[in-house]
Amino acid sequence: MNLEEYFARTGYKGSPEKQDLETLTDIFQHHIRAVPFENLSIHCGEKITLELEHVYNKIVRRKRGGWCMENNQLLGWVLNHLGYDTSFLGAYVFNPHQNAYATIMTHLLVKVVIDGKAYIVDGGFGVSYQMWQPMELVSGKDQPQAPGIFRFTEKNATWYLEKMRRKQYIPNQNFSNSDLLEKKECRKVYMFSLEPRTVEDFRFQCTYLQTSPDSLFTKKSICTLQTTDGFRALIGWTFTETTYNYKENMDLVEFVTLKDEEVEKTLKEKFNITLDRKLVPINVKGLYTI
Repeated sequence: MNLEEYFARTGYKGSPEKQDLETLTDIFQHHIRAVPFENLSIHCGEKITLELEHVYNKIVRRKRGGWCMENNQLLGWVLNHLGYDTSFLGAYVFNPHQNAYATIMTHLLVKVVIDGKAYIVDGGFGVSYQMWQPMELVSGKDQPQAPGIFRFTEKNATWYLEKMRRKQYIPNQNFSNSDLLEKKECRKVYMFSLEPRTVEDFRFQCTYLQTSPDSLFTKKSICTLQTTDGFRALIGWTFTETTYNYKENMDLVEFVTLKDEEVEKTLKEKFNITLDRKLVPINVKGLYTI
C-alpha cells in the first residue's frame, strides 16, 4: 500500500505536502470522480470486508469502487498518512420512506481538523447527496456547492445534515414520476455525533447490510460516480446522468433503461469498472432516490 499508487488511481497530480483545505479539497474531488460509490459485490457473489488491505486492493488495484465503509476508510488512511488530523465518526442515515433516521449506525464519516477548524469529509454517499467539498462543521450555516446547498444543524450534541436541491428537468417524460426522483426540495441526509469511532464499530453493520433482506443494498444494485458537472448512476437497469445547474436553478436528469447485455458495457464505459464475476442487477421499487 502506498500513496503514489493511490494518487495514480485517482489521477491526482498536485503536491500533497501542505496539509491545508485547498489540498484536501483537491485530493477529495479526485477521489469522488475516480472511485464509484457502489455495492456491486453483493450482486455478483463477492463478500465485502473491511480489512484495509482488502479495501486498498479492491479500489486501487482492481479499480473498483465501494460503499462508505470502504471509500471513507481508504480516504482516512490517505489523509492520515499525509499528516492530516483525522478521525472517524458514525452516522445514522435518513430513510425518506419511513420519514425517520435509521436505528443502526451504518455510515462511516471522516472528520479532519485544519488550523483548529473541523471539517466533515464524506466520499461515500453517492448520487446528489455526495458533497463535492469538505464541509465546515458549523451549525446553521448554508454551504453552497455544485450539487446544491448543504447545511449542518446541531441540537443537543447531535449533528444533522440536510441538502436543498434545484428544480429538475427530465427530457424523457416516461421517467417524470420515477421512484428514483427525489420529490422534496429539502432533504434530510443523516445524523451523527462527534464521538470518535473505529472500523471495528462497523463490523456487524457491514455484514448486515450485505445479507439482510431488509437492507437497501440487497434490494438494489447501485453504482454511482461524480463527474466534473454532475454524476452518473446505474440502479438496477436504470442508467441516469445528471448535469448540475444546466439552466439557472435547474438540473438536467437524463434516464435510459438498459438491456441485460448493455449493463456490463455501461459499467466499463461510464464507470471504468470491469467485474470479475457476473452481475445480477436488481431494483426493488422505492427505497432510494438520486
